[in-house]
Amino acid sequence: MFTGIVTDLGEILAIDAIPAGKRTRIRTIYDTDSFEIGASISCAGVCHTVTAKDNGSNGNWFEVESAAETLALTNVADWKVGQKLNLERSLTMGAELGGHLVLGHVDGLATVTKREDHPDSVYFQFEAPEEAAPFIAKKGSVALDGTSLTVNEVDGLLFSVFLIPHTLDVTTWSDRKVGDKINLEVDMMARYAARLAEFSKTG
Repeated sequence: MFTGIVTDLGEILAIDAIPAGKRTRIRTIYDTDSFEIGASISCAGVCHTVTAKDNGSNGNWFEVESAAETLALTNVADWKVGQKLNLERSLTMGAELGGHLVLGHVDGLATVTKREDHPDSVYFQFEAPEEAAPFIAKKGSVALDGTSLTVNEVDGLLFSVFLIPHTLDVTTWSDRKVGDKINLEVDMMARYAARLAEFSKTG
């Protein structure tokens, strides 16, 4: 489980095809001795399992493997060598919950439909997948490429967020543009509330 607070901008060092999908090596500032093989790390909002790691003289790195389903449902299939990724290590008991509870289980791809740069913020508008849109509410939370953000406005499949300069500085959002596909995870509380509402109607 994660919080949607990005703690490192990783860089993709290598990508290799494997029978199950693809293997990606990612440079990081994390001390890889501080976590074990099998640890979970959110990479652009997708929960991945560490399969190899090293603290090297040329920088620290870890590897993850992405299966066919992940490649089909997320933007992992489009990753390229040299690309930056929002990284977050898994939440530990007693840690500060700075964003909202994020599982790292992507619901689908949102498309950037508008970007407007202002002196003190950047406005992004997205089109959500039809199956995820009902769970996105004004002033609610969403995770976009692993970043916990507050929804500004909602209109059908469209929703928007404002990003402050700090967020742009410490994440990949400064490079995002119209047409980009973004990993979207809706708030798990909204998902549970909708499920409970289903039963209350039939009860």
